Amino acid sequence: MQRADQSRAAVLVRGLIKISPYIPFQPSAKQLQLLIAHEREVLFGGAVGGGKSVGLLMGALMHVDVPGYSALIIRRTFRMLQQPLGLMDLAREWLAPTDAVWNAQDSRWRFPSGAALTFGYLDTERDLENYQGAAYHFVAFDELTQFPERFYRYMFSRMRRGVGQEVPIVMRCTSNPGGLGHDWCKDRFVDSADPGRAYIPSRLEDNAHIDAEDYISSMRDTLDPYTLEMLLAGNWDAKPPGAIFRRLDFEILDEYPGYTHGRPVRYWDLAATEQQGGNDPDWTVGVKMQRDDFGTLWVLDVVRFRARPADVQERIRATAEQDGNDVRQRMNLDPGQAGVSQADEYRRHVLNFCDFDCLRETGTKFVRAQPLAAQAGQGNLKLIRGGWNDAFLGELESFGEDPKAYAHDDQVDAASGAYNVLSLDATRRRRRIPQLELGSPERFGL
Repeated sequence: MQRADQSRAAVLVRGLIKISPYIPFQPSAKQLQLLIAHEREVLFGGAVGGGKSVGLLMGALMHVDVPGYSALIIRRTFRMLQQPLGLMDLAREWLAPTDAVWNAQDSRWRFPSGAALTFGYLDTERDLENYQGAAYHFVAFDELTQFPERFYRYMFSRMRRGVGQEVPIVMRCTSNPGGLGHDWCKDRFVDSADPGRAYIPSRLEDNAHIDAEDYISSMRDTLDPYTLEMLLAGNWDAKPPGAIFRRLDFEILDEYPGYTHGRPVRYWDLAATEQQGGNDPDWTVGVKMQRDDFGTLWVLDVVRFRARPADVQERIRATAEQDGNDVRQRMNLDPGQAGVSQADEYRRHVLNFCDFDCLRETGTKFVRAQPLAAQAGQGNLKLIRGGWNDAFLGELESFGEDPKAYAHDDQVDAASGAYNVLSLDATRRRRRIPQLELGSPERFGL
């Protein structure tokens, strides 16, 4: 540890003064561990509600009294930085009453010492170009598991200091288990014995500034037990028994890139009964999926509800109208005469204005889900960010071969159906492409 760092740490431990005039309150015990850590790389958190983002902002502001000091806080997208009560909001609350000056164009706070705190994003390979030529003493990734490891490693090339500067050069990160980078983050920090790295777990009970009881109650109402184990206990090994889907295999992005191969499909799985009293029946689910020009599958939207049969028809019709004519509507054809009658009803009266068809499914739900699970395992299935993400991923991750081990499979079934429709499209396209022999004149358009 540098001498200046040791002195500052001693002051913090004694609690005689605040860390900085730009930080309006004292750190918690866990946040203090983060601030005085001497390791070059630190992952802070592991569970929700532990004061991770606040600790990150404190760390970034610790040395803004030093001339030339430069700090950078990164999230995956700029929209995440701008979220209400997010890091930029918090920084504005702390710094607006001070002599720090905000530059909206550069997303940067400047301090009288000449120090700077910048907020940035890193979503694609092209975004790496934004940091070429830059130099930082402090780089922080908020929600590290949302990033590929190569993005994280690249930013070490942007960390340096001038001759004679004693400000420590550090990388600080926060994250919960799960997400795109779960495996590499766990390997690099949680399971690592490298003396230059540290993992500081922080949980809800470590944060005195949050209503823990209300927070936990809201999570238990919406999340499956395995996700709760990850987010509340910070358990990096939590996973449902027999699962074929893993949450960390799904990358969640803000927008569909726009390169489109064929038409999207909305596949419906209808519930057999409506909710009455305290029962827990199946859901009616419509999964909208698209395949791009590179063969990547995108879940664009999931509609999920419980209602009376007449209301189900109305909700499906309204969703199809909102989807527009470009989106095909497909549905599982139930066996027997009842299924034929239901298909006829939807074809003639409910979805008679759009491209609609019913398909007959074979095999068990578990067998039908296998091809989709294989695509997810290869990183070939991406989600568009939305309020439906957690329920969708929670159900997929709890799904397994034994139907008694999970509560619902409606979203799995609808997603599997959508994937099968898109796979059939790809098969038909391949059959229409003439197979020309190498060297033939036709192959070269002659």
